Amino acid sequence: MSLERDLKSLYPFLHGKSQDPVKLGEALLRSVDEKARESRETNARFFEKQGAALVEASTAIAAVYRRGGRMFSMGNGGSSCDASHFAVEFVHPVTTGRPALAAVNLVADLATITAIGNDVGFEHIFTRQVIAQAKSGDGLIGFSTSGNSSNLLHAFAKAKEIGVTTIGFAGGDGGAMASSGLLEHCLVVPTTSIHRIQECHVAAYHIAWDLVHTLLADDRGFASRKGNAA
Repeated sequence: MSLERDLKSLYPFLHGKSQDPVKLGEALLRSVDEKARESRETNARFFEKQGAALVEASTAIAAVYRRGGRMFSMGNGGSSCDASHFAVEFVHPVTTGRPALAAVNLVADLATITAIGNDVGFEHIFTRQVIAQAKSGDGLIGFSTSGNSSNLLHAFAKAKEIGVTTIGFAGGDGGAMASSGLLEHCLVVPTTSIHRIQECHVAAYHIAWDLVHTLLADDRGFASRKGNAA
């Protein structure tokens, strides 16, 4: 079948023909099943291979809080939403009895981001904030579906120089985040589908949040010592 016939078959409405509602409904249901299956399989592969790495990253985050540090989060586009989500989970825990822990979303301040981007360049939007706010002993986590976001890599380099724990969530082959040597912990979702990567990232940092609180619960009087009780 030629490309033109293929396109007409897949998208008849683009060629002046209406779609068969029954066939369309069946096709959409197949699409739902396929995407749900892909999501389940991607998550299964990720956690099978990266489970130990997730524990190690969670242990590193717990160590940041144990020494009185703060976590900073960053990302672009859809991954900026993951950065926001990660921070709010720690600042406002939804489980009763879990202490609130300091987490700063570096994507939140639009005035700062646009000022830095306009004046010195988009690749510096997170780095300048790391310089201004982070100190040795803090932690920085970045989300990138490709692993190649230059502004994240720029910030990771500065964070490493300062003595900040560096953690990344990426996809595909991990890109520069996995190969640069700038990250102490880099968890990679084994797919190139942006949607499947982001779905897996959400599950992973939800689990990390729970693991961090489990680890900190073993420190007798942790909440009272650090003044972090909710």
